Amino acid sequence: MKSAQNSAGIQTLLDAEREAQKIVQKDRTKRVKDARSEAQKEIDDYRKQKDQEFKKFESEAGLVHTSGNQKAEEDADKEADQKMKEMKDVGSKSGDKVVDDLLKAVTDVKPEAPDRVTAPPKA
Repeated sequence: MKSAQNSAGIQTLLDAEREAQKIVQKDRTKRVKDARSEAQKEIDDYRKQKDQEFKKFESEAGLVHTSGNQKAEEDADKEADQKMKEMKDVGSKSGDKVVDDLLKAVTDVKPEAPDRVTAPPKA
């Protein structure tokens, strides 16, 4: 009879241990979920703060940046226009010669074999 009581007592202890493990596991799971949600909240708060700082920076310095960009664009446009004018001038001065040279190269064909190709031996 004593062994039956011991067996029942051991079974009760095992059941209590399983129940404790379940409780601990639930608590761990809850803590992990809480930590994730807290981390996400911190990330969202940080993102919101940085967005506000950026918007403030844009509003304060926006005029300076915009005018600087406009000046750079205007300078680049002027330089591009100047280069285009130079190319057109060169084209109008020597365009006829270039066309003549191209036509001559196309119409006056002088076929030559490459150096590495040898003529077949004469029989």
